[in-house]
Amino acid sequence: MREEQLITQAQQLADHAISRAQEYSNVLGIIKGYILTYFGPNGLIAACVIVVVLSLLLLAKLAHLTFAAVKFLVIPAVTLALVGSIVLPYSFVVLLPVTATVCSLGLLFRG
Repeated sequence: MREEQLITQAQQLADHAISRAQEYSNVLGIIKGYILTYFGPNGLIAACVIVVVLSLLLLAKLAHLTFAAVKFLVIPAVTLALVGSIVLPYSFVVLLPVTATVCSLGLLFRG
């Protein structure tokens, strides 16, 4: 009985996602028609270029944030946990959440 409910719920979620995707595709079609009507093909090309450039900018910022998190959070936390597991009687797995929290708080207070 429980599996049938999960399957039914998954089907409902999939139907909802498909309907939302169709709504967004309709909105994109309306926007495309508006741009073609008022600005012509050159305006549509310019809009596509702007969307691509903004997407690349967002992707670059996200990559920069990810590398900064690895550089200032993950590497120090793993290093501290490794050193702590060697010096203290606690295991690496126990110390890693603690050192990650300490490094996160250090980043917050540092600014």
